[in-house]
Amino acid sequence: MTHWIWEYDGYLPAEERLRESLCTLGNGYFATRGALPECDADDVHYPGTYAAGCYNRLTSEVAGRQVENEDMVNLPNWLPLRFRVRGEQWLVPDTAAVLEHRQLVHLSSGMLERMTRYDLGKGRTLAVRQLRIVHMADPHLAALRTEFTAEDFSGEVDVEAALDGAVTNAGVARYRELDGRHLTHVHTGTATPDTVWLRCRTRMSDIRVGMAARLTTDEPASNTHASECAVQRVRLRLTPDRTVTVDKTVALHTSRDPAISDPLRAAIDRVSGAPGFDDLLESHLTAWDQLWRRAELDVPGDAGAILRLHLFHVLQTLSPHTADLDAGVPARGLHGEAYRGHVFWDELFVLPYLNLHFPEVSRALLHYRHRRLGQARAAARRIGRQGALYPWQSGSDGREETQQLHLNPRSGRWLPDHTHLQHHVGSAIAYNVWQYCEASGDAEFLHTKGAEMLLQIARFWADSATYDDRLGRHRIRGVVGPDEYHDACPGASQPGLDDNAYTNVTAAWVLTRTLDVLDDLPEPRRRELVERTGLDGGELERWQDVSRTLHVPFHDDVVSQFAGYGDLAELDWDGYRERYGDIRRLDRILEAEGDTVNRYQASKQADVLMLGYLFSPAELQGLFHRLGHRLDEDTWRRTVDYYLARTSHGSTLSGLVHGWVLARARRAEAWTFCQEALKGDIADLQGGTTGEGIHLGAMAGTLDLVQRGLTGLETRRGALWLDPVPLPELSSYGFALQYQGHWGVRLRMERGSLEIAVPSSGRSPIDIRLPDRSVSVQPGETCRLLLPD
Repeated sequence: MTHWIWEYDGYLPAEERLRESLCTLGNGYFATRGALPECDADDVHYPGTYAAGCYNRLTSEVAGRQVENEDMVNLPNWLPLRFRVRGEQWLVPDTAAVLEHRQLVHLSSGMLERMTRYDLGKGRTLAVRQLRIVHMADPHLAALRTEFTAEDFSGEVDVEAALDGAVTNAGVARYRELDGRHLTHVHTGTATPDTVWLRCRTRMSDIRVGMAARLTTDEPASNTHASECAVQRVRLRLTPDRTVTVDKTVALHTSRDPAISDPLRAAIDRVSGAPGFDDLLESHLTAWDQLWRRAELDVPGDAGAILRLHLFHVLQTLSPHTADLDAGVPARGLHGEAYRGHVFWDELFVLPYLNLHFPEVSRALLHYRHRRLGQARAAARRIGRQGALYPWQSGSDGREETQQLHLNPRSGRWLPDHTHLQHHVGSAIAYNVWQYCEASGDAEFLHTKGAEMLLQIARFWADSATYDDRLGRHRIRGVVGPDEYHDACPGASQPGLDDNAYTNVTAAWVLTRTLDVLDDLPEPRRRELVERTGLDGGELERWQDVSRTLHVPFHDDVVSQFAGYGDLAELDWDGYRERYGDIRRLDRILEAEGDTVNRYQASKQADVLMLGYLFSPAELQGLFHRLGHRLDEDTWRRTVDYYLARTSHGSTLSGLVHGWVLARARRAEAWTFCQEALKGDIADLQGGTTGEGIHLGAMAGTLDLVQRGLTGLETRRGALWLDPVPLPELSSYGFALQYQGHWGVRLRMERGSLEIAVPSSGRSPIDIRLPDRSVSVQPGETCRLLLPD
């Protein structure tokens, strides 16, 4: 492992799914898992190709019920390329003798290199080297170069390349009782002697898919068309130590693409016009060079190497090509089928990073939410509320995609799923609107689509709040918080919790921020918005009232996760760790025992502490003050300690949030949680989940931990605010960012000092605010500031 190469040595079937996820290549439009091209999908290998925003809905019978699920579709497999010595068995590492096997992800170039040496017996060795790219300059192209070298023999090798349309969604074991046959009407054909094609469509969403493959080699290829497969065959003559090359170039289009008439014709035309592998690689490298310059990151040691891998996967999922798509932030990237490719609240951890590097991508991802504002308003109406209720899980059209049932693998039981009650996702969207506009200075978006979303989310929160005469405060009832473990109080007849602190405080923030935005709108635009939405003065007065009187429960001088949390039983944490070892998924353990986590003071991940992730200490204290509560440093410290002792960290986001909060509080144990966040996917800390797809929010969040968490960076009121915290384990680091039209602004932290360099341009100077001073840095200047101990 180096800062620019991620390497796996040796063939280990048990690790293959994990490696396939972490060796995935993509370009924001589509991605393909790092499976070996000669291997079919089975219990070890799972090739998968996924296009952003390409979903299909199917109905399955589960536990005697008809259950509807929408999935990100596993598209036809373009990878297949198998080989064998003439007259012998096809070579795969599971059955053939492997002398050497290495896989290297070249992060700087977005290329996967694979090298395998097969022992063929009788003193013969065949070396196979492959170079794979999913093109970053042309998002519809991918290419695979295969080099065969007979090290010590002469003979003929048969090569068979294919486009395979007989694929299903079968990459997640717990989903296999569900219907995964998303493709239909698969047809194949030959375009030219070296090019074959495949077309199909999704069964319900009727998305048409066109794929074409060109095979380039010194020998002529023959084409055949098996059931749902287009196959190209070639026979190579090998002599000792002479390398023979086969190049496979593939184009992919779907009917969701703009500026095409037919996806198949577009794919054939594109692959026909594509240059050879070497020229494709050159333009691909140029595109990656440009990405790395915009996302420059310099962190030393192992942490730096892992962060660069995280950044690589973020860029492959959400690249500048994403700006042209109608797609959201898939929680598991384009790397696998976990969570069915749905969009959750993970953008809360992703957009703050993108805002300062690729604001055009952030804007596009917010457009995805705005296009579904009508669906969110309809969802609110269905439960008798005003405003917009965004879904906890979103897919193609913005309806609620959260599953009705989920499987506990420990007990084998299908259980009701109430996570759709996580209405706080609306606050996450509002937060992202505000953060994007503050970082980019995009007043046009804030005044139009941003204001519309903020208004309707605020309207939902105000209408959800009911006044309690006994408390003299407003309450929000029947929700689920970020913790997710708790979905009801013990013995309750209905799901949902009352007064989740995170939900109520963020709702108050949304109401307050929306009132500020409405006040600042240009009068003509404000008039338009009022006319379109029926907003009146009485409604605004209610927003003011609710934003100041939402109830935040406390117990034992700490903030309560929800009303009644302090009355729950304490869990025997030591006993459960002794019995089970890994108790991250404590909810599954307890359910398998016939118990429920609803009875205990036990959280899956940060809930109350998420407030310390979103808001600086000063802003959080201000929010509580507005709500009539005093949140001093001692109360917050007690609250942090209280939940640290009662959290199982059953999510990759948990280590990230706890590391962030503890770092801001200058706590010595911060680095332990930061390391867990860094290693979440590479070490598969959640027990086999990474093989089903990376955890994109946690990956992006670790980047933002360096960018904003450790520097205390905030973008507000037209300035960059910095309040760095010393972290002994990471005292020297640097990065570049884009801020309100300034490209390539470099920040460099060293022990006791901060350097800021602003590239030359015609822009105005950047105002920098630190706790004890303010400076203005002109374009073309570098400013070095000494920091207090």
